[in-house]
Amino acid sequence: MSAAANADNSAPQGGFFGHPKGLSTLFFTEMWERFSFYGLRPLLVLFMAAAVMQGGWGWDRGEASAIVGIYAAFVYLASLPGGWIADKLLGLRKAVLYGGALISLGHLTIGASAFIHSKTPFFLGLVFIVLGTGLLKPNISAMVGDLYPEGGARKDAGFSIFYMGINLGAFIGQLITGFLGERIGWHWGFTAAGLAMILGLIQFWIQSGKTLGDIGSEPTRHPDPAIQAKQESQVKIFTTIGLAILAVVFILVATGIIPFSASVFGTYLAYVLVSIGFIYFAYLFIFGGLNGDEKKRVLVIAVLFVFAAIFWSAFEQTPTALNLFAQDFTERQMGSFLIPATWFQSVNSAWIILLAPVIAAMWTALGSRNINLSSPVKFAVGLGLTTIAFVVMIFASYVVVGDGTSITKVSPLWLVTFYLFLTLGELFVSPVGLSSMTTLSPKRYVGQMMGVWFLASSVGNLIGGLVGGEVDPNNLPAMPRLFTTTTLFLGGSALVLLILSVPIAKMMRARSPEESDAETAVKSEIE
Repeated sequence: MSAAANADNSAPQGGFFGHPKGLSTLFFTEMWERFSFYGLRPLLVLFMAAAVMQGGWGWDRGEASAIVGIYAAFVYLASLPGGWIADKLLGLRKAVLYGGALISLGHLTIGASAFIHSKTPFFLGLVFIVLGTGLLKPNISAMVGDLYPEGGARKDAGFSIFYMGINLGAFIGQLITGFLGERIGWHWGFTAAGLAMILGLIQFWIQSGKTLGDIGSEPTRHPDPAIQAKQESQVKIFTTIGLAILAVVFILVATGIIPFSASVFGTYLAYVLVSIGFIYFAYLFIFGGLNGDEKKRVLVIAVLFVFAAIFWSAFEQTPTALNLFAQDFTERQMGSFLIPATWFQSVNSAWIILLAPVIAAMWTALGSRNINLSSPVKFAVGLGLTTIAFVVMIFASYVVVGDGTSITKVSPLWLVTFYLFLTLGELFVSPVGLSSMTTLSPKRYVGQMMGVWFLASSVGNLIGGLVGGEVDPNNLPAMPRLFTTTTLFLGGSALVLLILSVPIAKMMRARSPEESDAETAVKSEIE
């Protein structure tokens, strides 16, 4: 928590639906940032895989999809050093400002690549966005928490409003950038995403001083000035070294000195990320100084980490495999209007906005009847609902393939139904997982456990990108295999976790009402 969080006048009160005025500043900043992030991501694979005559690069779909997966994986990984730099050096507010500036620069660099006729600015722009999102994403959420030093249900309500901004930005962003990118020109869509972030950055710069008070203005400072100076020096040194290594690697790859294959690199990266998770949990058990009860709860976190990674590896096929399915195999012509393929990416956000209050009301109703499902059971139900979503896609893919001699385009209702069950699965897994990380973690490891949650998301994004290229008109049999394999993994995982839920429940401590209420949040921080 930032030092400002403990200030008496942390932020002006009562200006945004009865919440602190600062919530409106953070709401719209996050809304514009998510507009830019989700507006860009689904365009990437379509642009890179599009034929040159259509303004794209004509790349192999597997490579294009793998790049999207690598990009998203590093976005989530960058949140870990981003939070550390903000806590020890910049403070939350400067981290958000610098992060927004880097994201804006990244989008503009991508947009400029169309005029420079070079792929290097395109990938440099993605690097800027990764670095900027790492600074902005975790720290703007931390500031929302600092608005409510009293905690409780009001804080949960504030986060619910904040998460609505996430989904509103994602919904609108994909509609606008999708239309511009697919119907007018790819780089118009990229540029629109960048302008959205610039709007968010300007809004934050103008409003933060008026509405946030002292919140996020200073980093957490050690009471000993000598130790504080040493910590700041360490952050500067490690950050400089990290950026220098990144710059050298980028130059070597861009100049062709180091050959690069996205699918090969992504595969090795997946092994590295999974190994990091395994080594971290092994370290905690052996050298973490955990007592017997803490070891049981960390074991539960480790189990949930595995199943969360499985869930996200299925969920994050949406900007690649499902996006390509919408483009090539879905009947998108409505009269004289051709629905942009990326518009189907907005269906998830629309379902979230509609269904999140229903799920929250359901938890409240069950709680009033003393029916409280454990986190593993909720996880298992979420995996089961996601399994149903991919069963829908198995049937849809077989309709497309038909007898193998021709392609039949399917109704958009197949994708709408898919996203319905996928969203229900997300609402059972995402907020529950976030709550479980904070509830089960030993207090001295709470921050690190949130990093573990980001790591699970990173692994899932990477795997989703690596397999997404299998949706290809030139390789029709691969598509049903992909959806069938995903279904089997999800269904098997749901069954295994449901069986394990009984012994796992015995390891878990009872949670406080505040911790249970946290699960009703509209969407978890990692989005």
